[in-house]
Amino acid sequence: MAPSKTCCDYNKTDRQPSLPIKLPLATKPRHPYIPRMKKTPAHISLSAGRTPLPQPAFLPMTRKEMEELGWEELDVLIVSGDGYVDHPSFAAALLGRWLVAHGYRTGIVAQPRWDTTEDVARMGRPSLFTAVSAGAIDSMLAHYTAFRKKRHDDAYTPGGKAGARPNRAAIAYTGLIRQAFPGMGVVIGGIEASLRRITHYDFWTDKLRRPILLDSKADCLVYGMGESALLEIAKAMDAHGGHSGIPLRELVIGIPGTAAMGRGPAESIAPEAGIPKPATGLSPDIPEDAPAYLLPSHESMETQPELLMSATLTLERHVHQAHSWAVQPVAGRAVLLAPPATPLPEEDMDRLYSLPFARKAHPSYKEAIPADSMICTSITTHRGCGGGCSFCSLALHQGRRIASRSHKSVMEEVRAMAATKRFNGSISDVGGPSANMWQAECAADPARCNRASCMHPKICPQFRVNQTETVNMLRRIRDEEGIKHVRVASGVRFDLAQQDNTALRAYTMEFTGGQLKVAPEHICDNVLDLMRKPGLPVFEAFLEAFERYSDKAGKEQYVIPYLMSGFPGCSDEDMRRLGDWLQRRGWKPQQVQCFIPTPGTVATAMFYAGIAPDGRAIVVARTDAERLRQHHILMPEMGRKGAEQSHRKDRGRRPDADRTDRTERADRPDLTGQSDRPERSNRTEKADRPRSRDERGSSGGRPKGSAPKKESGKHYGSGRPQGRKGSK
Repeated sequence: MAPSKTCCDYNKTDRQPSLPIKLPLATKPRHPYIPRMKKTPAHISLSAGRTPLPQPAFLPMTRKEMEELGWEELDVLIVSGDGYVDHPSFAAALLGRWLVAHGYRTGIVAQPRWDTTEDVARMGRPSLFTAVSAGAIDSMLAHYTAFRKKRHDDAYTPGGKAGARPNRAAIAYTGLIRQAFPGMGVVIGGIEASLRRITHYDFWTDKLRRPILLDSKADCLVYGMGESALLEIAKAMDAHGGHSGIPLRELVIGIPGTAAMGRGPAESIAPEAGIPKPATGLSPDIPEDAPAYLLPSHESMETQPELLMSATLTLERHVHQAHSWAVQPVAGRAVLLAPPATPLPEEDMDRLYSLPFARKAHPSYKEAIPADSMICTSITTHRGCGGGCSFCSLALHQGRRIASRSHKSVMEEVRAMAATKRFNGSISDVGGPSANMWQAECAADPARCNRASCMHPKICPQFRVNQTETVNMLRRIRDEEGIKHVRVASGVRFDLAQQDNTALRAYTMEFTGGQLKVAPEHICDNVLDLMRKPGLPVFEAFLEAFERYSDKAGKEQYVIPYLMSGFPGCSDEDMRRLGDWLQRRGWKPQQVQCFIPTPGTVATAMFYAGIAPDGRAIVVARTDAERLRQHHILMPEMGRKGAEQSHRKDRGRRPDADRTDRTERADRPDLTGQSDRPERSNRTEKADRPRSRDERGSSGGRPKGSAPKKESGKHYGSGRPQGRKGSK
């Protein structure tokens, strides 16, 4: 379907000149990347660049809203696969307000239809570039369960309806922008693009896919947290007069936290895993004296599966050591990954979270966005996680170095939240990826650190965190006027918690609202080592302490443990040992996560190559039948309607656990119903084929009618029958 005449006419003939630019234009072209390599900026100052703009109540989503702000055109357009909630937990809102604070007029198109350009073109052509994100969750994970069963809801869509974003949304949206605005620079980012920045295994088609820059044809990719990189891209475009004829790709190569296509090695060079060397001969597009990792080429990975493991481990080191380039040859060219962006320092984290978020969904929506209710009373204190678990995307996206807000900043957000009409007096969560890593620091030089995890096999002595300070902050929050309850629901790293008994006692007695989430994942040492998780004795010691402190507080409280089946290196016998351990404790799991090989993780490389990180062969449940068999060892009644449930009670489970927390499902999107599927040899690529208009709905990408009936709720330790209406 072609764009409307109005949209076309506006884009081609009615664009208005941009507002005056404060930065002077460059007088002559200069090589854009060598100066940046000499000194990477430690952080971005709000005083740099343009004059900050007044913050609107909501970022504009329509031409009318732009005109109400007095904006004749946008500088940056953000296209997102999520509905627009103006809250710092939603990346489009966070990045959009960050750019506005630096003087760039930024608008959002949320969940556009993908069979027409009308939605993406409704605010006109931006003067600088368009930024594209599939959303907070990988679009394939948002659509399909661990056993490729289609999901029936989406927590980031109004009404919770599924089908409001396409498969591989970053690629689809980039194509829309190319159609609507020929020649427009496109920057892709977010979790979907970030984890696909090099060759990656695709679980849905059971094959390796090329780096997403090739398939999407975007000009640039921002990996990791995007504030610094996106702002630097805006400044680079601004300094050259926007669309001045210089390709965006040439302007951004070398900006920390970005990747772009460039020229590759003139001749074949054997990569040396994990060792950066001067970039001489790797690419004429990067400085010859810059340290760089050479990754195996895409073509070599297709014939040698073990090279995916080598590339993934090298990429992990590239992210953590944060001083080198990385180059991957592909199709006669190369993906050039600049060094990672430095985590925002405390002062910039404070500035970012002090922006005037409305903390609610855009008023144009007639139905609530489920994720909004999940996070509206939560507070983010930090980013990053030192755990480095082999199956977790955080290691490659947020990184292992912690970026924290100040105590003052957190308290200001608490007071602002308490002043809102929708606040009920309870703060549902205070934390980050792991609640007890606020203000954690590494005393070692990251450039010399060769560890894959700060926590495994033992907690590194250089990893330092004062958990007592975290507890003191929680108590101050609780003492604020209007605050009735404060909970820690984002998960506690239980091995780290045991290093400070005072803090563990406080987490248990004061800030656990009846249940505490932890992630032991398994009990067998061989599996836990591959996961980079602490051993069973550590978890059992935590359970003992939790029960002791709960009894002392006179509370009936439960641990909500995450468990995993089908992990690479886990055999059927290992699953039986886990089942026996649960039975001895009187625990009956009602929800277990089956491992999904998501792009970019070490665990996915294990799944694809059949080897451990040290190169030894491991058993892998590869077919759906094998994975389902492991899953049934812990959940034999899965999929059987009317199956009777156990009513045994134990300290390790909660009696109302069949009401699966929707926040848990958002954080771990494979915690939904499963079904058997054909084995690998019988798979089709149905998940990738374009859906017809009849399947998408007449609006070009949205489902017909009301939201489908939701599946019955299941969770770990349920003591109630399944099928509670409306639960998950």
